[in-house]
Amino acid sequence: MVTFDGRAPGTPPHVWDERLAALPTWPLPRTGRTVVVAAHPDDETLTAGGLLAELAAVGRPAEVVVVSDGAGSHPGSPTLGPADLVRRRVDEVRRAVEVLSPASSVTLLGHPDGGLREARDQVAADLRRVLSAGPRVATLVTTWRGDGHRDHRVVAEVCAELAADLGCTLAEAPLWLWHWATPDDPAVPWDALRGLPLSDHAVVLKQRAVAAHETQVEPLSDHPADAPVLHPRFVRGLTRDVEPFVVHAPARSAAPDDAPAADPGAGAGATTLPASYFDATYARHDDPWGFTDRWYETRKRALTLAALPDERYARVLEVGCSIGVLTVELARRADALTATDVADAALDRARARLGDDEPHVRLVRGALGGAGNDALPGGPFDLVVLSEVGYYLSASDLAAALPDLLTRLARGGTLLACHWRHPVEDYPLPGDAVHRALARAAGAAGLTRLVEHHEADLLLDVWSRDPRSVAERTGLR
Repeated sequence: MVTFDGRAPGTPPHVWDERLAALPTWPLPRTGRTVVVAAHPDDETLTAGGLLAELAAVGRPAEVVVVSDGAGSHPGSPTLGPADLVRRRVDEVRRAVEVLSPASSVTLLGHPDGGLREARDQVAADLRRVLSAGPRVATLVTTWRGDGHRDHRVVAEVCAELAADLGCTLAEAPLWLWHWATPDDPAVPWDALRGLPLSDHAVVLKQRAVAAHETQVEPLSDHPADAPVLHPRFVRGLTRDVEPFVVHAPARSAAPDDAPAADPGAGAGATTLPASYFDATYARHDDPWGFTDRWYETRKRALTLAALPDERYARVLEVGCSIGVLTVELARRADALTATDVADAALDRARARLGDDEPHVRLVRGALGGAGNDALPGGPFDLVVLSEVGYYLSASDLAAALPDLLTRLARGGTLLACHWRHPVEDYPLPGDAVHRALARAAGAAGLTRLVEHHEADLLLDVWSRDPRSVAERTGLR
């Protein structure tokens, strides 16, 4: 039964831990404004406190909007009347946000706690005014429609309408779901849930921010009506190292320069991109991903080459060479290099870039997970490079393709993988999901991870059948 008696323990938090830890990753929003809309003063912390802390840590503080005044949390309290409670809760939400994200603004709309359905039109108008003031909102975070709580549902429905109008990502955060449901409850939206990983620092800040909401977690007095609104066991479940959100793609793309729009929820039910997708991409652009003129790409190539544990390799396979910019660099470190792509136009441009100066380079058609004429060369290879390719496959196709790819590694061979972390609307998977799948496949094949490089924008991992470090390989130790 759905219940909002937070004074009761509810479902034990630990029963959720395994499923929540395995959620597909929602990478931190990186573009445009992020606005967290809380139905009540404390929802911003309980549901999205980690998000606020992580955004603050990278210099992109979110804005916080609190819709209701919070006056309804202690009906019948002999200690605090509604007006006094409102003042306390205003102070608490400001202190909590100060802990999580000191540069975040806090807007208090002051609508009646428990009466948002009756004030729905005014709530919508107020939120539209806030969201429309300033640069474009890219990510709108709020409570979840399925929580069963009326105020949470109304605010989420209003935000969903506004997100559709603004063309931004909508992320709904369940709260009471973890209290009244169990993991096997059909109401749990597992297919749509995504998990935002939290650093240890963010978890600590969230715990401190939760404690700042004293009226909700501490008794006002010994009187039964002054008992804490939230049971300590329930609160413990809200300070995990992952925050779950039901993520919805933007209704329309606002990305510049014809780039695919970011979609943190991309991947659910998506299928592997066909070769025709890349044919169309190369027909529109000579250099679709800016390999030749973006500093990001130049720096990433330098990181890629520096991460290789050996100075030179006998046989190298590059999967998804595109127009051959990285291929030129790899050719200088290889006795023989085979570079593949599924798009003929890409191979033609790579061939023109290499010219006649690299006779030891072979350019052939082939795709990760491909079959028939699109199958990858058989190997064995001393180095396989998988850069910005894995997220073009569905989760199931990638899971099947990676073990097959690893069979192409020679004894002592090395695999380098590098992927963009931010989801792209067209792509079935985000880069984090690719590297998690690779970790499973490489671990099962007995490979050792030599390099694990994580940035906000990219992941770079190096796995090898040879567990020795660079110092060991070169006789330094």
